[in-house]
Amino acid sequence: MAEGRITRGTTGVNRLRRVDRYLAALPELRRASDPLVVDLGFGATPTTTLELAERMRAVRPDVEVVGLEVDPERVARGVAAAVPGVSFGLGGFELPLPGGRRPAVVRALNVLRQYDEGEVGAAWRRMTDRLAPGGVLVEGTCDELGRVGSWVTLDAAGPRTLTLSLRLVGLDRPSIVAERLPKALIHRNVPGERVHALLAALDRAWDVQAALSAFGARQRFIGAVRRLADEGVPVAGGAARWRLGELTVPWAAVAPLG
Repeated sequence: MAEGRITRGTTGVNRLRRVDRYLAALPELRRASDPLVVDLGFGATPTTTLELAERMRAVRPDVEVVGLEVDPERVARGVAAAVPGVSFGLGGFELPLPGGRRPAVVRALNVLRQYDEGEVGAAWRRMTDRLAPGGVLVEGTCDELGRVGSWVTLDAAGPRTLTLSLRLVGLDRPSIVAERLPKALIHRNVPGERVHALLAALDRAWDVQAALSAFGARQRFIGAVRRLADEGVPVAGGAARWRLGELTVPWAAVAPLG
């Protein structure tokens, strides 16, 4: 029996482009001996699964993508749209794959949003237990247009990083991402919690770098992230990622307290 509950299934063209760009840069995908990627909970249509395969082929032409859903009707729609290198099946957190194969990468976007915070840890462990050695799970959420999102990257040992991703053109304040934090953190955006402190610091840095907006929103965001780093926030990556509106920090910097 597939493990999980049927989600609302809302999806759309290009909705997951930000997380796909992140996935394409993962060393775990590029060096995998078996580049198998699972799209868990692809939704009411297989659109984003097909897009995922196309984007991953740009860096791994031999990638294989499997879309999984707990709703048989959604699986049927996926099977009808399948193309070479992309298949669909019935399954949930247990990640059932033919021959007991284990994925190098699992994308689980907008899957846990309707779950309780207390259910997240068990779902994470169930999925990471099924990863190939050295594999990763990317779990998070985004808005309906894919302009604002965030995700946690995990391996067999647990959560490694949190990534925030923002469309910079027309951005008012970076903390708008609070509405799209992963389920493990969305209720922790309150004073005294680490993720709240990070978002407050990012807003302050964004305000301080307002003068850089004359050179564009990208330069302003890069300046804001550099300021965070100067203040001791352990930001990852460099300007090549920051200019995309992407900020990654170690999980320890945002992990819930208590």
